[in-house]
Amino acid sequence: MLEHLIREYGALAVFVGAAVEGETAVFLGGVFAHRQLLTYWQVALAACLGSFIADQFFFLAGRYAREFSLVRRVRSAPITARILDLLERHPTGFILAFRFIYGMRTASPLAIGLSKIPAMRFLVLNAIAAIVWGIAITTIGYLFGNAVEALFGRLRLHLHLLMALAAGLILIAAAGLYLRSRLHWAPSSEAPKD
Repeated sequence: MLEHLIREYGALAVFVGAAVEGETAVFLGGVFAHRQLLTYWQVALAACLGSFIADQFFFLAGRYAREFSLVRRVRSAPITARILDLLERHPTGFILAFRFIYGMRTASPLAIGLSKIPAMRFLVLNAIAAIVWGIAITTIGYLFGNAVEALFGRLRLHLHLLMALAAGLILIAAAGLYLRSRLHWAPSSEAPKD
């Protein structure tokens, strides 16, 4: 039953997961590809497209829908001032990197939409970053599936997925905390200065 659902709706779930949540859905998609429930490229393509479309949507919301409540909240959040500062100092690098930093996925494209970055520049850089991110996270999930099988043999699917989910969440949280502390992006309680 579970295998049938994954084969039937797995790529769609990865697409939606990449758009809404991000790494965990794509990581699990890589595990599904390892288990041959989906093809590797099907998962990677769904991940790239989901991430790209969601970030384009949030960029356009920041650019053209400034009065929506979500955009107003992000605009007034303390982290937005830091995002805009980093964007001003390192526009290309920040656009290429933000999706790799846990907790920055929704606020960053909205903040970039509020900036003066040209829409075509964001589109091109967003496409490049989505492709790299989608392939990288899918590959990590696929390789994790290989490692679990090498260590424990071929487990029942639900055990394999529970191990993958736990490991993926731990790795993503650890990487996000490390990058936030390294780049000094932790939200502060100070209000942004005008």
